[in-house]
Amino acid sequence: MGTLTIRNLDDRVIERLKAQARENERSLEGEIRHMLTGRVDRRLRIAQFRERTRELASATAGLPQTDSAILLRADRDR
Repeated sequence: MGTLTIRNLDDRVIERLKAQARENERSLEGEIRHMLTGRVDRRLRIAQFRERTRELASATAGLPQTDSAILLRADRDR
């Protein structure tokens, strides 16, 4: 695993991160690791979602589509 050094981080940011880490029962390092991993993973999931929606859209291109609001209304009216 790699090591990351962050320089010149505002002291107020560090204090807020420490408070957040305490609330989540993690060390400061653990909290920052959790945040960074979540952020990177989230971006990857969003990119994968967008790619999948493009695939689905191209697979149904040219087919008649029903407005989802109409489908929802019909379902609620049942």
